[in-house]
Amino acid sequence: MPNANLTQAEADALMALEKARIDGTEWKYPDFGGRITVPLVSTDRGEQFLLDLRRARIDLLKGTYQTRGRQVAILARLDLGNAPHRNPDGQEIGSPHLHLYREGYGDKWAYPASSTDFPNLENPWLTLDDFMRFCNIVQPPIILRGLFT
Repeated sequence: MPNANLTQAEADALMALEKARIDGTEWKYPDFGGRITVPLVSTDRGEQFLLDLRRARIDLLKGTYQTRGRQVAILARLDLGNAPHRNPDGQEIGSPHLHLYREGYGDKWAYPASSTDFPNLENPWLTLDDFMRFCNIVQPPIILRGLFT
């Protein structure tokens, strides 16, 4: 089974790698309550990644986008419209917030989502593009908008 415990240097290197879709598969953006997992690969073909998209059942603006390396290590996760998050030090972070891998803690630490990195937080579809850019996905997967996207 893959190991989710990375050094900070390994996690930072995985985040910095340019990532690309593995083929021309067309993925349907998840409907309410839906989720998809899209395989990605580093542009040098040396590492595999997963892009997870999840949407809430009722709230149009609630969802989660995350990128995993080594199959199980969450490198970055953007939570939209979720409850506040409490960090290991007790600090509460409102929503939307961004989880980044931190050695020894995995994805347990969250930070306020930066309007510089995520200027379209009121629009989940545009925020998906911002998230993929943040994760260095230089050749994004083909994701088709649905009726309620």
